[in-house]
Amino acid sequence: MSQRILIVSQVYVPDPASVGQHLHDAASEMVRRGYRVKVVASSRGYDDPSRRYPRRESIEGVDVLRVPTVGLGKRSLASRLVGQLVFLARAFFSSLLTRDLGMVLVTTSPPMCSAVALAVSAIHRVPLVYWVMDINPDQAVATGLLGRHSLLVFLLERLNRLAMRRAAAVVTLDRFMADRLSRKVGNDRGLFVMPPWPHEEYLVDIPHGQNPFRTRLHLDGRFVFMYSGNHAITSPIATLLQAAERLRGRRDIVFVFVGGGVRKREVDKAISEGAPNVVSLPYQPLESLGYCLSAADVHVVTLDRRAVGIVHPCKVYGAMATGRPILFVGPAVCHVSEILAQHSIGTRVEEGDLEAAVRAITELADTRRSELARMGHTAKRVVEDHLSKDTLCRGFVDIVEYSLTKGDTANTNRPRKPSLQPLHDPARTGDLDVARR
Repeated sequence: MSQRILIVSQVYVPDPASVGQHLHDAASEMVRRGYRVKVVASSRGYDDPSRRYPRRESIEGVDVLRVPTVGLGKRSLASRLVGQLVFLARAFFSSLLTRDLGMVLVTTSPPMCSAVALAVSAIHRVPLVYWVMDINPDQAVATGLLGRHSLLVFLLERLNRLAMRRAAAVVTLDRFMADRLSRKVGNDRGLFVMPPWPHEEYLVDIPHGQNPFRTRLHLDGRFVFMYSGNHAITSPIATLLQAAERLRGRRDIVFVFVGGGVRKREVDKAISEGAPNVVSLPYQPLESLGYCLSAADVHVVTLDRRAVGIVHPCKVYGAMATGRPILFVGPAVCHVSEILAQHSIGTRVEEGDLEAAVRAITELADTRRSELARMGHTAKRVVEDHLSKDTLCRGFVDIVEYSLTKGDTANTNRPRKPSLQPLHDPARTGDLDVARR
């Protein structure tokens, strides 16, 4: 009987949060390789805790167990902590009872989830793979949510360092995050860089004239700048909204914000104050994502300069896969800026530079459609050649599979060891072999 791989995450499909989508892609690939996979997740929606999911179900061969949690939402740090602690306690006992356990895979959702994985992996004496999609408490400190010298920050730091040292492999999303993690533990042993992949099967380039999404929202004949995804605290949108206010006289330009998160209230406030060129939409179902993202003429990606090496704006890959240029509002030294510089697929402006943002938006809106199409085609080709789901998801599971069996020296059918050459940054070289720091 094959070994069972346990995944512990507060978020899992059909919840629209990208963490759960990527976990399911990896879990499905593990099932295809003959492993049994069990997921322990929350019974409530991540962004919308009023949404409930089945307690037990099988999704493409993945056994999903959802534990009851409290639906306090994200109204305050205290409510978030209570909700996470309830999930972690129930996830621990459900995970501990897993039979034939061969490995534990955990992400950073929620930040303390590694505590459950550490305990279960130690008790069962099985390997741990730690998928670091954002880095806390660094994010909480950088955004002012927690003080640098608070007790919670101290405890989270100790927990993360323990998890990274205990893990058979630590996978993170870009070289800036890898540098920060390696400094935390004092070495880079077992640290891999693997960017998140877009869901190309849902991301098709639909011509505007054939897109019912644009028709339904009365976007025909208008130039659409779209921000799609989590409106996180580390993804500032104030400059974009100020530019929208400045450009309210350009009736041909519209700004569409799709998704949820703490900054979505800024969008709703702008609309309540009468912004005629701002549209707010909730997260779209995965099966409708292609129509939604194709409705844009340019996709907007933002990043707080304080968050470089802490979070990774993965929405850029979906925009590229759809074949659209990128307007990046963020620092010059970061992963997205390097992609734009290497491949000439968009424009970057600094957060807070309103004049530059207005200038970039008007220049893009007035750019010849053939030039926009060229940038979009280049972006799509980069994804197809180097950043595809097939390439990256298989590479990630190669790391998981090798970590599962590398201690079994008696097994002559062990998976091939992933390539461990020094990191080649995909933004600069296009080389996306599985890379180790």
